[in-house]
Amino acid sequence: MTRITRRRFSTGGAAAATTLALPQIVRAQAYPNRPVRFILPFAAGGVADVTARLAADKLGEKLGQRFVIENQPGPGGIAAGRLIATAAPDGYTIGLLTNGTAISAAIYKSLPYDPVNDFAPISALGNFELVFATHAESQYKSMADVLKAAREQPGKLNIGTIAVGSTQHLGAELLKAQANVNIQIVPFRTTPDVIVALLRDDIHLMTDFYAAMKAQLTEQKLRGVGTSSLTRTAFLPDVPPVADVVPDYEVTSWNGVCAPTGTLAEVVNLLNRTLRDILVITEVKTKYGDFGIEAKASSPEELKARLIADIKKWSDLIEKAGIAKL
Repeated sequence: MTRITRRRFSTGGAAAATTLALPQIVRAQAYPNRPVRFILPFAAGGVADVTARLAADKLGEKLGQRFVIENQPGPGGIAAGRLIATAAPDGYTIGLLTNGTAISAAIYKSLPYDPVNDFAPISALGNFELVFATHAESQYKSMADVLKAAREQPGKLNIGTIAVGSTQHLGAELLKAQANVNIQIVPFRTTPDVIVALLRDDIHLMTDFYAAMKAQLTEQKLRGVGTSSLTRTAFLPDVPPVADVVPDYEVTSWNGVCAPTGTLAEVVNLLNRTLRDILVITEVKTKYGDFGIEAKASSPEELKARLIADIKKWSDLIEKAGIAKL
């Protein structure tokens, strides 16, 4: 009788495991051999769309296949998130992961997917901050002026943002909480609506992303009084951070790339390495910078840690501010 020794069994098991893994290794080595879907939770034409398309074009150039943008706008990015989470984990569907993903996890009572466990983070694409602005002719010429007036006249000042639950709205709520002031938050449907209200002096302050306010800031119709970065930004070097008067105030928005959980590590690593190469290209850095975005890659682990930290940050704020969950 032939005896199966521990050594022989172990060797045979290792050989079998290697044999089973070979098809996956071969698939990873051949990747990509057909076009890749790149799903975005935003409509065409916005900042996220334009910057993602640039990344997609560069991925296609470097990897020899088309990365096709598929816009799936909708409340909370849920439609796009569902498509990404339920796609085959073969590397041929990737998607945009954003701080909006973290906000949705915090503000929705339930989602049809788990943002932490159903997505495989690949790399960050870039970071960008909120800008706080007053009318150029306003008596409030700094964030210190705004906060002083808010403390002297509780509830009299107001700040315009877009929809409840947006990064802009929660950034305003965080300012109220950390500065301990009573400022009324007035939500509008679109950023142009907010800008018009500020120019008409219907509101005292607004906050949004630089790209949405760039024209009015450049034409000096609006005055930047603070950014949500901890330090001065390259795109508005003369505007101090809110943190100068509200210690530790920070809202950093970010975009990144993910795939469905279960996607081969070899594919994730290839995409990560390629994005790292892309995001240091001068053309990419310059075009991102035009939108107030700092092009910056990350490891998959760093992106996941950021997602988890932001879910907690916004969950805590939503509870403290008494914002009703959706």
